[in-house]
Amino acid sequence: MKEQLYTIPVNDAFNKECECPVCEMYETLQKNAIDFTMGPSYMEEDVRMVTDQAGFCSNHIKLLYENQNRLGLALMLKTHMDRSIKETEKLLQQKQAMGGGFFKKKEGVHPVVDYTRSLEHTCFVCDKIKGMFELYLTSFFYLYRKEDEFRKKFRASKGFCTKHFGMLYDLAERHLNGAMLEEFRSEIGTLYVDNMKRVRDDLEWFTDKFDYRYVNEPWKNSKDALPRTIRKTNSVPVEDK
Repeated sequence: MKEQLYTIPVNDAFNKECECPVCEMYETLQKNAIDFTMGPSYMEEDVRMVTDQAGFCSNHIKLLYENQNRLGLALMLKTHMDRSIKETEKLLQQKQAMGGGFFKKKEGVHPVVDYTRSLEHTCFVCDKIKGMFELYLTSFFYLYRKEDEFRKKFRASKGFCTKHFGMLYDLAERHLNGAMLEEFRSEIGTLYVDNMKRVRDDLEWFTDKFDYRYVNEPWKNSKDALPRTIRKTNSVPVEDK
C-alpha cells in the first residue's frame, strides 16, 4: 500500500496489539512532545517565549518531571513564574488604580481571576500535540475512505477506548458521507461494544479468581484485565505489575 503523509504512524498504531490504536497515536505524539520540550529546544528563545506564557497542564508537568532533565524544567518554570508574577502585579495595580478595593462587589470577573483561570487551560505540550493529532485523525479517515487494506486492519482491531470511540464517531461526518458514513458508524459501534464486552468478561473472570472456588482454575486472558479495562474506560496506560 502506498503510504501518504501521516499515514505511517496511523498504520503503525493499527499494527500493534492494543486496546485502542488512537491512544497509541496520541501517546507517541505525547512522548515526542515531552522529548522535544526537555531537549536542547528549552534553551531556544522562541520556545521559551511560549513556555513562559502557556506553562504546562498538571498531567504534562508530571511527565516533564519524570523526564529527569531537572535543570531544563527548573529554568523553564523559573521564567514562567517570572512572567506570571509580572502579569499578576500589573493586574493588581490596574485594579487598585480603579478603586473599590478587592472586596467591592462588581459585575463580571476580576481580571486577576481571568488571568489565573487562563493559566489552567494552557499548556505548551498540549498545544504541540494538538495539531499533529488532528492530522493523524484526518489521515485515519483518509485511509478508511481510500484503502481496503486499512479497512481490514480497522475491522480486525480490538476496538477503542470510550473517549476515542466517541471522538471518531463524532468526527466521521466531517470526513465521510452517505453510505460510507453509515457503514463506518455501524462498524465502529460494533467494534466498540463487542470489545468492551470482551474486556468486561476478562475482568469478571479476574474478580472470580479471587474467589476460593476458582483458585485452581486457569487465569485464561484475565491476568492483565485490570490495566486493559483502565485503558478502555479512561484512556490511561497502566503497567501491569
